[in-house]
Amino acid sequence: MTPLIPAVIGAALVGGALLAVLGLVPVPDDGRPGTARAAPRPIAALLGDSLPPSARRRRRLWLAGSALGGVLVWLLSGWVLAVVVFPLLVVGVPLLLSSPPTATDVDRLTAVEQWTRGMSGVLTVGSGIEHAIIASLGSAPEPVAPVVGTLVARLNARWPTEAALRAFADDLNDATGDLVAATLILGAQRRGPGLAAVLDDLAATVAEEVRIRRGIEADRAKPRTTARWVTILTLVVLGVLALDREYIAPYKTPVGQLALLVFLSMYAGCLLWLRRMTRGAPTPRFLPAASTGRRR
Repeated sequence: MTPLIPAVIGAALVGGALLAVLGLVPVPDDGRPGTARAAPRPIAALLGDSLPPSARRRRRLWLAGSALGGVLVWLLSGWVLAVVVFPLLVVGVPLLLSSPPTATDVDRLTAVEQWTRGMSGVLTVGSGIEHAIIASLGSAPEPVAPVVGTLVARLNARWPTEAALRAFADDLNDATGDLVAATLILGAQRRGPGLAAVLDDLAATVAEEVRIRRGIEADRAKPRTTARWVTILTLVVLGVLALDREYIAPYKTPVGQLALLVFLSMYAGCLLWLRRMTRGAPTPRFLPAASTGRRR
């Protein structure tokens, strides 16, 4: 082996380590349009761009550690493919087998139902809509407490009730939230009796929708559970077979590693396909988006 090949490998390792370190350093946004480049969706999901800062930092540390582990496996076993497969195995497979974000919407919908029922109870004692909304902040369930707090802050800032409720619907960004906001908007416009009873019936309707969505999410979780156990058993079997040097010897050749990469890509594609099939499409909203800023 000529000295050029070890030099290229060493430079590649150093460059990869530097790129991994640079990827963990946050880049400040200077506020100019067009300066921030959006990463492709699979890469953004792998890097955890949509996660909170602490979880995103943890995800990227896991990626950097698994990349170094892949390099170590490569140096010890000669499997160059481990540099790519090991990080994807540590971070990508749990990401593909995890529950999609739509599963958390049921908890938020339950909180909307509880908040609507609480609003009905406050309106029963004769309070106005604005006073009932402000009074409901203390008992608002945790999933909607920030959104209700923003609504109360807008009302306290002398926003018109309809504009504040439309912005409230935008914050919820859900068809059921539009239904609740539209009911409150009509009640604020007419100022007549009976709004408490309407909200009580609306809360019952939302509760029924929560029950239906929970059943749908339970049915969607079944294939994910099956795929999770199949993947775990597959990894265990592959781990046992990896101990047989004669069995894995063909996969150490360039053609064998290319074939292994194709097989793993097909398996990952099936997991991605399963995840997309079990992700429900959101119900279209019917309230138009509120205009930006305070309206009179």
